[in-house]
Parts: sequence; structure tokens; C-alpha cells
Amino acid sequence: MKNIYYSIICSLIMSITFTSCEDYLDDVPKGSKIPQTLADFEALIRNEYTNHTVNVNQALNLLNDKYVTAATLAFDRLTNANYLWDESANRIELNMSDEGTYYFSYSAISTFNLIIENALVTTEADEGEQRELWAEAKVLRAMSYFNLVNYYADTYEASTAASKLSIPLITSANINAPSTQVSIQEMYDFILKDVEEALPYLPAVSQTVLHPNLGTGYAFYARVYLQMNNYTEALRYADMALAENDALYDWTSFYNANETIIENPDSYTSLPSPMGYNYVENYNYRHGAVARFASENDISIERAERFETGDARFLSRWKIRTVGAETFYKATLSGNFNYGGITSVEAYLIKAECLARDGAINDAMDVLNQVRKTRILVDEYEDLTAANKAEAINAILKTKNNELILTIVPFCDARRLNAEGIYPVSFSKTFNGTAYSLASDSHLWTMPFPQGATDNPGNGTLTQNVEK
Repeated sequence: MKNIYYSIICSLIMSITFTSCEDYLDDVPKGSKIPQTLADFEALIRNEYTNHTVNVNQALNLLNDKYVTAATLAFDRLTNANYLWDESANRIELNMSDEGTYYFSYSAISTFNLIIENALVTTEADEGEQRELWAEAKVLRAMSYFNLVNYYADTYEASTAASKLSIPLITSANINAPSTQVSIQEMYDFILKDVEEALPYLPAVSQTVLHPNLGTGYAFYARVYLQMNNYTEALRYADMALAENDALYDWTSFYNANETIIENPDSYTSLPSPMGYNYVENYNYRHGAVARFASENDISIERAERFETGDARFLSRWKIRTVGAETFYKATLSGNFNYGGITSVEAYLIKAECLARDGAINDAMDVLNQVRKTRILVDEYEDLTAANKAEAINAILKTKNNELILTIVPFCDARRLNAEGIYPVSFSKTFNGTAYSLASDSHLWTMPFPQGATDNPGNGTLTQNVEK
């Protein structure tokens, strides 16, 4: 871990000063080579390829939210174990090289720590500008820790959160900074405090979509409180987020404008993704595992069947294709995709679930249908209704899983629901003639730390949160 942070700090400083890292470290006591102006530190948030990459590929594999080829399953044993729900596999031993999730996240956290430590004393800025940058870094740090704790630790349960370990908490960019593996409760408390301290200084409109605005803070607060089963606070902050931005993209219009290409079974011409930096639903933008102009992941036939009939968002993004012996749904959009940030549709669906849990079934379904009207083609659209809380929540979660496919959110929701036990999530499938299943209480729902992290935990210790 220490070597990782050494390289992170070097790259950050060299990107600003063009000096060698050794020179920087030698000169730190003199203060002669450190970035000093607000612009120096603000530029680090704009480094999207390092600080805004959110890789949750193994969670997507476990959910079967992405299609994995037979060739990949043959050589990537960790992917095989998660995709085929192999309870016997020792994923700790298999996780020898899949370190992107861990180190990309801690690399970003180190950057945000550096900003937080220095933003309030930067030069060429007034106090308001300093506080704004400081607040933006705090929200981004909290978002990174939320992803990590919901990937490498058990999900939040109030009864056990204080006694279960989570992930290393590092609050300094110093390469010798303490790395303390705190409890799940301590990590959530830290995340909530970061956002609480940031909210008064977040701007209503940020400099770029990479910079969190006030809507981001509210929407992320709603996400965290939902994960903690605090539906009152989740609803409150979802409403506040929607007051900042309640726009929904009209996918039916996108489909209608491109119907000729979309419905041509022999055409796999890529259409430009509307889900990039200028997507009207964005609060803030962060990449997924790939931080460049690209296409989406393909999805399996079984996963495609979970979308509603007439879902224009699905029809515009994937099309069935056969290559050799494999048939799957080929991704048909290219460009950028906001997999790691937060969008208004998540706030709507958090609000809908919270209303349903409070017994306001009709109100919850009204919110859900408000989303669906921008997704389901008019010839297929009918308002959904629910006779009780369970029907409402199941309908809301079905839409949410489809809306936020290829993000960490469906994985977090599944873990939350499994811990609650009322609406557990389990899967079954037949693959190459063999039946497979994933139980709601499987240990596979918690990912193991990579061996590089446990072998070299830096200035601290690191204990696995799953046996295999």
C-alpha cells in the first residue's frame, strides 16, 4: 500500500510542477515545490481518468449484469467464480491481479485527501472559493469510501455495524499516513460527517459536472441513508435533490428519432450515447471501469428478459446478436456513460421506495410512473398500480435495477434487501446445461480484498471480511 501511495503522490505533484518525485519529497519541508494556488488543487478534480474511475466489475459479474464470454470464463478464474456463483471457489487466492477497484478508489481518495488538507490555505482565492473546493473534495471522498465499504465489507446492519470490520480509513495524502481498518459503523459515520460538513459550501451550479454540486450532496445523502434503512432521511434528501434537478431524459424521443437504425436487425451501427457529461439527469459525473470514449458492456439474454416490454432505454442500448456459438445482446451506444456518479432518476426511485415503505402506495406508484413515462414507448405504456407495499416495492426495484444497470447501486440494493430479509434477492440460471444459483445469504455478496492489499497494507493492518 505504501508504494501505491508513493506513486500516487508523485503523479499528482509531477502533473502540476513537472519536477521529479524524489525532488518533491526532498523539498517538502521547504515548501518550495508544493502546489499552492486554488487552481493547482482544483485541477486535480478535473483529472477524470485517475480520480473519477469507478470499477465495480466483479459486482456486475456476480449480478450477471454484464455478458461474459466463454473465453473470458475459461481464463479468468475470479470472474468465473462470481459469474457462475461458485461457492467452493477461494476468491481470496484467485484475487491476485484484480486490484483496479481497490487501488483506483484509494488513488482517488489520496487526491481528495490532498485537496482537503490544503484547500483552505490555497493562494489566489477567497474563502468562499476555498470552502467550495474543500467541500467538493469531501463529497467525492465520501462517495469513494461508500463504494469501497459496499464492495469489500458486509452491508450495513445497525445491530452489527459497530462490531464488524469494514475497510481502511485513510484521511491524509502523506505516504506514511495511518491506515486503520475501522468498523462498518465508523465508516458510515465518517461518510455522513464528510457530507454534512460539505453541504453548506456546495454550489447550486458547479464548475463542471465532475465537481459535485448541491444536488449531488443531497442525492448522495439519500443513497447513504437508504443503504442504512433510514427511509425518513433518505426521502427528505431525495426530495431536496429533486428540488435542485428533477429533469428526466426522454428515452422514447431518442428511440423515435433513431428507430430506423434501432429496429434494423442487421445494423449494429453505434449511436452516440446521451448519458455522458451533458446528460440532463446528471448531478455529478464519474466514469465506470473504463474512463474513455467507449461502448457499454454487452448483456445476456437472461438479463435482457428482465426489462419491461417497450422499454426505449433498453431498446436503444442493446440489440440481440450471435457470434459463433454465443448469442447475447450487443451494446449499440458509444461515448461516455455516467456509471459512477449520481443522476436524478436514482433520486426519484429512492423517493418512490421510501414512500412505499411509509405506506403511501399510490404516491409511490405515481413517482415510479413519472419515470416510466419517459422510458416506455407510448404503445406499450400503462400506469403500474400496486395493491400493497410488497407489490409497490417490487415494481420500484425492478425499474431501479434496470435504470441503474452497470452501476454499483443494484449490488448495494441487493445486499441491503438480503440483510433486511423481507425482499431477498437470489438468482438461478442454466448455463451450458448446468444449473447454478446464488442464495441471498451467500458469502459471495462480499468481495475479498486483493492480495496486493493484504500483503502490503501500508501503515496499518488489513483483515479479510469474507472467508473465501
